[in-house]
Amino acid sequence: MAETRSAIGRYRPPQAVTAAPRQAAEADPPRNPGMPLELDWVREARVNRSAVERRAETLPKRRTVKKEWQLGWLLRAITLMDLTTLQGDDTDDRVRRLCAKARAPVRDDLLEALGFGDRPIRVAAVCVYHRFVATAVRALEGSGIPVAAVSTGFPAGLTPMAQKLAEIEASVAAGAKEIDIVITRAHVLGGDWQGLYHEVRAFREASGPAHVKTILATGELGTLRDVYRASLVCIMAGADFIKTSTGKETVNATLPVGLVMARAIRAYRERTGFAVGLKPAGGIRKAKEALDWLALMKEELGDRYLLADRFRFGASTLLADVERQLEFHVTGRYSAGHRHPLG
Repeated sequence: MAETRSAIGRYRPPQAVTAAPRQAAEADPPRNPGMPLELDWVREARVNRSAVERRAETLPKRRTVKKEWQLGWLLRAITLMDLTTLQGDDTDDRVRRLCAKARAPVRDDLLEALGFGDRPIRVAAVCVYHRFVATAVRALEGSGIPVAAVSTGFPAGLTPMAQKLAEIEASVAAGAKEIDIVITRAHVLGGDWQGLYHEVRAFREASGPAHVKTILATGELGTLRDVYRASLVCIMAGADFIKTSTGKETVNATLPVGLVMARAIRAYRERTGFAVGLKPAGGIRKAKEALDWLALMKEELGDRYLLADRFRFGASTLLADVERQLEFHVTGRYSAGHRHPLG
């Protein structure tokens, strides 16, 4: 995977920031149907680690946005967030508060001051455990914001297959429109690409109309080559998104991993014509980090990947820092974190 440099013009803010969770610059593209597993493509894949790391290191230094341009990108970042709570002490009340924040992620006074008082800003989705899907669906009724459920024995993915499939079906029946599944890492670590393909294919079929995000847990896969190969196999199996992490690993979303996954998405699109989304999750806490990811997507996959049907942030604490940056644009001062609670 050789390093490339995309020639792009001055970074501009999005033309419009809308509330729609699945913004579309074009008619909804056909859903990725998957394809038969091509083992030769998977086995022959190579990744130039030094080139990947060099590109990931230089991108944030070469591509920055300032002032009003940064404001536009920060507002767009909010519309790309899967607002998430995946804690052992989650409660129905916490989920309801999170859903209220999803409906209105930025304080009204800030939106008015920024000139967006007539443009409701909402997040892309709310992500919860299966136990709270019904609660979130009720709390988000009428908003158009979908509920995403983590599934298949999240975060380890080591429960029996029948139980994984039943969990997916139960979440869809409860109203989840998106399913974030975790793969069995042993398939990747042992080079069992057929096993991984059949597993993800079964998850896709069990999900029915719900879109599937496959969590690779990249921090546990060992090499960038295996990240690339696992990405390809999941996409071939019909994944709608590939996702970096559960957020529970020691190492979660990093730009080198994101670059490798984006290249897999691009290679599949060039071969088949079908587009697949990317979701970095875990460890993205600062607005600057979100801007770096948006720059990566713009350069590697184009402006179409700055929309929520092709790119998401898995976010729990990121929103608070983005809102602090927006307040800085208004007041010239950074506010205390408690002024921007998640719920």
